[in-house]
Amino acid sequence: MKREYPQTPFVGVGAIIIEQDRVVLVKRGNPPRAGEWSIPGGVLEVGEMLREAAGREAWEETGLTVEPADLLGVYDRVVRDQGGRILYHYVLIDFLCRRISGELQAGGDAAEVGWFTQREAGQLRLAEDTADVIRLGFERAPR
Repeated sequence: MKREYPQTPFVGVGAIIIEQDRVVLVKRGNPPRAGEWSIPGGVLEVGEMLREAAGREAWEETGLTVEPADLLGVYDRVVRDQGGRILYHYVLIDFLCRRISGELQAGGDAAEVGWFTQREAGQLRLAEDTADVIRLGFERAPR
């Protein structure tokens, strides 16, 4: 199914991985938001459970094995083209995740990956809902 000008919305999952007061962010390699920093994530596959998808996407994009735990939020992402037609439509479901193993390395459609403090993440140009869920992740992350 094509993602541009979809007939139905796509379900996306995100992994908010926080460790030692830092969050993992990926620089997107593909649209939408190519070249921008975001949380690791992607589209749910048929037959896949949400938390499984969050773990898979985290591993594919970051090389980290994570355990998805708390649901942090559900967000709408609708992007329109210049003519007002719906170019992308995602329902995003984001989970707070704990790293189990692995070393951070870019993979999948991530052009870059990195650990960011809350202050550093706050200085990046992030989608509003992404910035909100990252703040919530820092609030709920175990100390």
